[in-house]
Amino acid sequence: MHNSIGNASVIKNGTQFVGVTFLLKGTDQSSTCLNCHAAADAVPTSYHVMTYPAPSAGLPPVQMTAGGDFAWLSKSYTWTNSDGTSDNSPGERHGHNIIASNFDYVADTTLTYAPGGSYPGNKLTCISCHDPHGRYRIVSGGLIKVPVTGTTVPPIARSGSYGDLPTATEAVGVFRLLGGKNYQPKSLSGSYSFTYDPPFAVSPTDYNRSESSSDVRVSYGKGVSLWCANCHELAHPTFGGYEHPVDQALASTVQATYNTYVKSGDLTGNIATAYTSLVPFQIDNSTDLTQLKNLLTSKAGPQTSDRVMCLSCHRAHASGWDSISRWNNRSTFLTIAGDYPGIDAAGNGAYGEYANGRTKAETQATFYGRPASRYATYQRSLCNKCHAKD
Repeated sequence: MHNSIGNASVIKNGTQFVGVTFLLKGTDQSSTCLNCHAAADAVPTSYHVMTYPAPSAGLPPVQMTAGGDFAWLSKSYTWTNSDGTSDNSPGERHGHNIIASNFDYVADTTLTYAPGGSYPGNKLTCISCHDPHGRYRIVSGGLIKVPVTGTTVPPIARSGSYGDLPTATEAVGVFRLLGGKNYQPKSLSGSYSFTYDPPFAVSPTDYNRSESSSDVRVSYGKGVSLWCANCHELAHPTFGGYEHPVDQALASTVQATYNTYVKSGDLTGNIATAYTSLVPFQIDNSTDLTQLKNLLTSKAGPQTSDRVMCLSCHRAHASGWDSISRWNNRSTFLTIAGDYPGIDAAGNGAYGEYANGRTKAETQATFYGRPASRYATYQRSLCNKCHAKD
């Protein structure tokens, strides 16, 4: 028990696994997590983050959490464009390639290390990001603490994901059990340690549902992009970031554009109703859980003090598009003639450069069920929500 003997071995389905010492109910860490967090649901359901078995060709994954459905990793696409050229979108490009052998998930074969960082892809599991023992906690005063020998910290009394507040004698957990400063995933045997604590964030309890009629708003506070920098250091300005700026206050022009942009060609919106979960933003550097919780039902767009973050463009787990993007960044148009593109679409919507091998149902699923009528007849990239270059 607990590795007291040393390198143990187990036999599962006739195969011997040497060095399995973690007392897991799955062959590996992620398989153990997915024993509960994966399911063959017909509709999005609570804490499930993966549709399993993966849907057959043409059918989309079901789950619609803010982080996305890991089943997109199992959906690979090839297509021919209208000019006769071919292209593809491998499943491994759609998200974080967690290793879960009981569910047929393997390490990324192309990106052997985290893009812009040094975390090894062949060690990526659910507990690379989430601390299974939930040791990090928010105490009175808003600070994130972890028990250290010789110190006293309040015990965790409530979840840290839904806006519960700590008291003088009881702490709350951190958002989604994320690992924080000095967290060392067990699979790396202490050779990799996090630099930054989890972000402050609050989720509604109905976080896994279709957004066909209304958005699910997760309120993100301080530390989102810095936490991502635990593995993707060079994507953050602190380390000379080479990509889109993150963790920076929105310029007044960007803030104004976000709040007026409705769809391609329509800049008649206003700040009171401007929010979309397809382009979320960070509430300044807020550590105020009450403030964040109160925003869960708000449709308001950003103030100039609010910030762009990694999750403004990417989902945390997986998506239907390359690079875990929230929308298709490989196509000129997101809608064609007022409808979603797809291999089963009429007219130009079936062209490979627009459909990218997906069916209309799969494309709509990446928009979390939103009807195509929500957008312009020929809607361009949602980068325009901030930049209005369409």
